[in-house]
Amino acid sequence: MAQESPKNSAAEIPVTSNGQLEDSHEHSFNRDLKRSLPVGLGLAETKITSHGFDSTKEGVVEAGPFPGSSASPKSPIISPSSAVASRLAGQGCDLIIPTGGRAQQKSGPVVLADEVKSPAMEKLELVRKWSLNTYKCTRQIISEKLGRGSRTVDLELEAQIDILRDNKKKYENILKLAQTLSTQLFQMVHTQRQLGDAFADLSLKSLELHEEFGYNADTQKLLAKNGETLLGAINFFIASVNTLVNKTIEDTLLTVKQYESARIEYDAYRTDLEELNLGPRDANTLPKIEQSQQLFQVHKEKYDKMRNDVSIKLKFLEENKVKVLHNQLVLFHNAIAAYFAGNQKQLEQTLKQFHIKLKTPGADAPSWLEEQ
Repeated sequence: MAQESPKNSAAEIPVTSNGQLEDSHEHSFNRDLKRSLPVGLGLAETKITSHGFDSTKEGVVEAGPFPGSSASPKSPIISPSSAVASRLAGQGCDLIIPTGGRAQQKSGPVVLADEVKSPAMEKLELVRKWSLNTYKCTRQIISEKLGRGSRTVDLELEAQIDILRDNKKKYENILKLAQTLSTQLFQMVHTQRQLGDAFADLSLKSLELHEEFGYNADTQKLLAKNGETLLGAINFFIASVNTLVNKTIEDTLLTVKQYESARIEYDAYRTDLEELNLGPRDANTLPKIEQSQQLFQVHKEKYDKMRNDVSIKLKFLEENKVKVLHNQLVLFHNAIAAYFAGNQKQLEQTLKQFHIKLKTPGADAPSWLEEQ
């Protein structure tokens, strides 16, 4: 029976039938293992055995002290290369590789560090936060209406907001009445123009009453012309007040609504924090109190910012309102006074003062040459 020859080398290297090295996955695996050995271990202290394809074990590394040495055996720390790691993964081994670089073999799936959340999870988290915030705000609103909850009130700011809303209703009423006046004046001017044309036609056909019909025709045409001038002034007044009410004031009230929403959120989280502070303090409640304190601080800063924005907008709105209404009220008064006084020059001067240009009736209609 033949005896096994002593192994002088550190590993058995498979050789093909023609004596050349077999460049296979087995050889690459063993070479990677040798490179990954720590520097402190020599070839004499390590035995690497590579089995054939029929064996169930591959790449077995045995490390130990050199024969005759008194040193206690040390467990080597192996940092496998990428090829080795892929080889082990192919054998079904589950590896968890932390950032330190050490390979630890554990059961279970592969765990990736700092895994990025999927968009679906982020949307679900946003929906959860929105639902919780909506619940808190709804509970706060119901508590305030039932008289059970407390609310934060800025007396000076609330008074200014109430005055603004009341003034908006009054300005809307003025705007509605001015539009009614404009409609009725337009109908009157149209009637006066038709009446003047009728008088002029009769003055040509009635020789006995030629002068009388002519005087009335000239009077009605003059009234119609002055009425058109007054109508232009009133329409300019309506346009300016409409911009003030439905754009400037409405924009400020939109900021007020955002401020009120921020106030409700602030009171809701304030109430939540007060309830937690009144309860027991233990290992379970302390994290909740700390988280509630952070949320309360965030909404407090938002509430303070919105309150400051509302104060600034109310200040600028008041200045702009006084300036706009002063000019428009002077225009309205001078135009009405000049019209009913029959002072045509003063009426035209009023329109020039406020840079109002009247549209000539039929100016927008194309001429008969353009229609051809």
